[in-house]
Amino acid sequence: MRIEALINRILKEMLRDKRTLALMFIAPLFIMTLIFFLFQSNTDTKADLAVHAVDSALTKAIDTKHVRLHQVKNDQPIALIKAHDYAGVLTQDGDKLTLTLANADQGKSAILKQTLQAASIKLKMQAAATALKIQATTLQKLATALKQATHGAAQIPEPHQPKTPSYTLTTHYRYGSADSTYFDTLLPILMGFIVFFFVFLISGIALLRERTTGTLYRLLATPVRRGEIISGYLLGYGIFAIIQTLLIVGYSLIVFKIQILGSIPAIFLINLLLAFTALALGLLISTFANTEFQMLQFIPIVVIPQIFFTGLIPIDHMLGWLQPIAHIMPLYYGANALTGIITKGQSLAVFYPDVVALLGFFLLFLGLNLLTMRKYRQV
Repeated sequence: MRIEALINRILKEMLRDKRTLALMFIAPLFIMTLIFFLFQSNTDTKADLAVHAVDSALTKAIDTKHVRLHQVKNDQPIALIKAHDYAGVLTQDGDKLTLTLANADQGKSAILKQTLQAASIKLKMQAAATALKIQATTLQKLATALKQATHGAAQIPEPHQPKTPSYTLTTHYRYGSADSTYFDTLLPILMGFIVFFFVFLISGIALLRERTTGTLYRLLATPVRRGEIISGYLLGYGIFAIIQTLLIVGYSLIVFKIQILGSIPAIFLINLLLAFTALALGLLISTFANTEFQMLQFIPIVVIPQIFFTGLIPIDHMLGWLQPIAHIMPLYYGANALTGIITKGQSLAVFYPDVVALLGFFLLFLGLNLLTMRKYRQV
């Protein structure tokens, strides 16, 4: 009977909490649907390869299903990669091939290396087939010559063997090295996501606890203005957000020993912008939750979808109607800037639009916080 009473109480409490029920049953369906559409995207990734003074036979042998060829006159691979964002540049000097890979995306680097290897094998197979045909023709001529030799002098033709193409490939890397892994590409994205996620979670739950315990209402009864309250919370929790950001970035540098080609202060700046944006968003979302449990249930709707639009799945390979969604996600801008600074060594000036976007999100969430305090907290 006691167990039955407990079950009945839990069922009644859950049935009364319509918001919890909706988040519990609808949020998983939302995430699964989003993942479904994301993986319906075009998976035919193409890598851009610039070629300079390369034999036409080799370029024709390259499978263009996954490689997009660009004939260039410039033989400076680093400048070409920097200017046009090519995945690789292939140059030739005699039978020596030099492949310079951007290596910002290990998947595209692997495509180029495998494609060139397949092209080289294809050329050798074509040469071998041609050699067999020539040998067959030569044997026929020899047989004819032998028959003629029985009736008189005949010149026996010498077989002509085609030269089999043999290339020596040397590979250089613009970013990283041959030992670079997918984790090196993923780490800038994870760094920004972890900063965003934990600051969002801690700030939202902390403010919610102050509201549920009555501390916030007592504060609102004083002459303190809404802007001062929001500023106080932002600066107070912002100190911990700064410490957390320093720890995460420092840990990644020291423990994972990632290769950073750009400015370390720029990395801290982008992460701090992400942290304060998450802080303002966490404070905003906490106004719509009545318990810590409800605050946690907002994570699948507010935070998790953003990870899919950070570059884990290339935005330009998504379905057309999904691509604009990335531009309303703060993590999209943060991950884009961090990836460019860490893996490509680009300056912060290149990511000026991303910085402006993060500042815009912060100011938007800050303004919405002021509005929700007036509506829901009766300031």
